[in-house]
Amino acid sequence: MTHTVINIRPAYIEDVPAILDIVNYSILHTTSNYNYDILPLETQLQWFADKQAKNYPIIVAEHNGKTVGFGTYGMFREKIGYQYTVEHSVYVAQDYIGQGIGGKLLEELIRLAKNGGYHVMIGGIDADNSGSIAFHKRYGFVENGVIREAGFKFGRWLDLMFMQLILK
Repeated sequence: MTHTVINIRPAYIEDVPAILDIVNYSILHTTSNYNYDILPLETQLQWFADKQAKNYPIIVAEHNGKTVGFGTYGMFREKIGYQYTVEHSVYVAQDYIGQGIGGKLLEELIRLAKNGGYHVMIGGIDADNSGSIAFHKRYGFVENGVIREAGFKFGRWLDLMFMQLILK
């Protein structure tokens, strides 16, 4: 088995179409994203600009010059008392899942959040996604609760689990 060399770096605007492909795949085929309809490029470009304007990181995993995953975090809730808490997202292209890329992205997001002075990182995960729950536990996240039937997709109710990591 060959070792896949992955470079983790800040995202550039040129990465947005590849990020969009990953997002749209998750919208169409998974419950990791509760949107129903694929997003147009303009929406993803606005998302990129908003993250930059608010000084939130977007990082990508690159393999042989191809963007194969991304991660970011942003404000958990609007009220000032939540200013030290962020909610993160990590997505990996379908063909690259299970190769350690998500872990590299999450490790970098944790490092950036610690360096940014944040205290807590939150993940909102579909409660049936045992792979993502186990993945987060490997990085020290703990389960904090489930909001039953918080979402609806693919003709069924979805439970939303919150997991958190206290950054030290």
